[in-house]
Amino acid sequence: MFEILVWVGAALSVGGLLGLVWCILRVAKARRQKLDDEALRAVVQSVLPLNLGALLLSVIGLMLVMVGIFLS
Repeated sequence: MFEILVWVGAALSVGGLLGLVWCILRVAKARRQKLDDEALRAVVQSVLPLNLGALLLSVIGLMLVMVGIFLS
């Protein structure tokens, strides 16, 4: 039964990791476009909430993995 927690946690962690990679690629693309300071700042500000959400999702997933391992 607790194996389900491990697998759900692993899936959440992978989803969070993919979100973090997407955020990195989005900002790198904006930097390659040689945007001015204000435009680059706007891109970073728009990506920041998604970055924090992906990080939170990954942390919650890792917590579920740990709880599943401890309880099994």
